[in-house]
Amino acid sequence: MASSKIRRATKIVATLGPASSDPALLEEMIRSGVNVVRLNFSHGKAQDHVDRARMVRDAAQRAGREVAIMADLQGPKIRVGKFAEGKVMLEPGAKFVLDASRTEPGDLDGVGLDYKELPRDVRTGDVLLLNDGLIVLTVDSVRGDAVHTTVKLGGELSNNKGINKKGGGLTAPALTAKDMEDIKTAMSFQADYVAVSFPKTATDMEMARQLCMVAAAEYRHRPGLIAKIERAEAIPHLEDILRVSDGIMVARGDLAVEVGHAAVPALQKKMISLAREMDKVVITATQMMESMITNPVPTRAEVSDVANAVLDGTDAVMLSAETAAGKFPLETVQEMVAICAAAEASADWAADTDFVGKTFQRIDQSIALGALFTATHLGAKALVAMTDSGSTALWMSRHRTQIPIYALTPKVATQRKMALYRNVRPLLMDTSADRDTALGQAEVHLKARGIVQSGDIYAITCGEPMGSPGGTNMMKISRVV
Repeated sequence: MASSKIRRATKIVATLGPASSDPALLEEMIRSGVNVVRLNFSHGKAQDHVDRARMVRDAAQRAGREVAIMADLQGPKIRVGKFAEGKVMLEPGAKFVLDASRTEPGDLDGVGLDYKELPRDVRTGDVLLLNDGLIVLTVDSVRGDAVHTTVKLGGELSNNKGINKKGGGLTAPALTAKDMEDIKTAMSFQADYVAVSFPKTATDMEMARQLCMVAAAEYRHRPGLIAKIERAEAIPHLEDILRVSDGIMVARGDLAVEVGHAAVPALQKKMISLAREMDKVVITATQMMESMITNPVPTRAEVSDVANAVLDGTDAVMLSAETAAGKFPLETVQEMVAICAAAEASADWAADTDFVGKTFQRIDQSIALGALFTATHLGAKALVAMTDSGSTALWMSRHRTQIPIYALTPKVATQRKMALYRNVRPLLMDTSADRDTALGQAEVHLKARGIVQSGDIYAITCGEPMGSPGGTNMMKISRVV
């Protein structure tokens, strides 16, 4: 399947792991359509991530395309401890104790806790969900460091499985000491995005931003920040969290356990819509192609799930264990590319609805959207943004159009960051400081890549003077001679 030749607006995030750590395979995955590579900091040591980041950059270079690297922080370890035999089988109705002071390995009667604050966070009557909700415990009483429970829904419970509280309410801070060290590691290889696990409020994201800025200062780097929405408490603060982040991840696993599975589809739609409205990016994640961990083809339900996220307007769809530990990492990427392209081709969007009742305070934003509106009505072949920071391309990408957006930037860091933006194809191009010369260079660049040819119309935006971030103030409609 020549996936990389399929025109596609929705981006693909793939998680690197044992199944995808072969450099040749990774290169093939990038050629097939991976736009962002996720490094999961829940696994591995600092040096492992540094080595993997180098491997990603090398593979992208060989594939002839830039990808973004996303460092995904582990966040608080809200987990049970270990069992003497690795696991126990809990029967419904049995009594089970979660004990923060327990040091010996767990058994059928109870287990220790990695998360020592649990006894202070729960009270009689609370419902605890373990292992992504497969095990359900009801709290009978809390005595000192011990949480006494009755098993409501039984099953196999193994080492270090996660704990959620129904309805939310666990006090664990979003950023741990490990996360703070991991931020330094991620900045040492200039990760393009940092994903923050379990933020509850905007303050969590502001703290992460501060830590990133300090760690990245010596590299003169500025990463994008993605808030992973996976706690019930984050939902009422969604707008505030978005305001201080560069984007969000709809992390459907933990979120479903806390708010209930039935609530997630509507929340996903709301989050995608709100992120686009607020000019932020959004990634839809968790179990998108789960069956392909072991099977060479997805289920019909998974195909539908990915297609619906695309139709909702998500910037990216994410693969986790499918590419990190699955049997078919490359095939999974290729299947996802095909699903995204088919969903986009079927969509019927009326561009004008995006502009009704809108007012813009900024000149650069007005130019971006003016170019988008004009290009759509002219049936232009391409929409081109000459951009230093990537903002113009981001604004254009918040609106639905079938016209591909090409972002020309002199900065590799900006090119990589834009790899996540829906419908944006970021290209590296050094331009003259003279506007007319730069516009001429842009057309030559586009022609050389086969993006436009003689007779094609395209819209292009730039700023004068050239090269100042946020300075886009000019739009030109050109016909290629």
